[in-house]
Amino acid sequence: MKKQEDEILQIIEKVLDDNKAEDVTVIDLQGKTSLANQMVVASGTSNRHVASIAEKLMETLKKSGYKATIEGLEKADWVLIDAFDVIVHLFRPEVRSFYNLEKMWQAIADKRK
Repeated sequence: MKKQEDEILQIIEKVLDDNKAEDVTVIDLQGKTSLANQMVVASGTSNRHVASIAEKLMETLKKSGYKATIEGLEKADWVLIDAFDVIVHLFRPEVRSFYNLEKMWQAIADKRK
């Protein structure tokens, strides 16, 4: 399972990089929550950019044989992609700043080390 998770994370990071996602952060949650082993948080410059990144990510995961679910694509302020062991949050910068997920999840990751 770890190999699959690593491959999914590599796909996600490549798609984010190729599509010019900004401020990409990967938080290791291995053994800290049953929600996922990795969380990726990234920003797009606009709703359209966030939606475009999310669509490309879903398409690439599907082509690679991985299933994922997506929420929030209609509005594209905050899109969540659940690739099971890896969860991706894509935000517009203002929305990301407001929710500040990295701070909360990083505190959980650090606390349980």
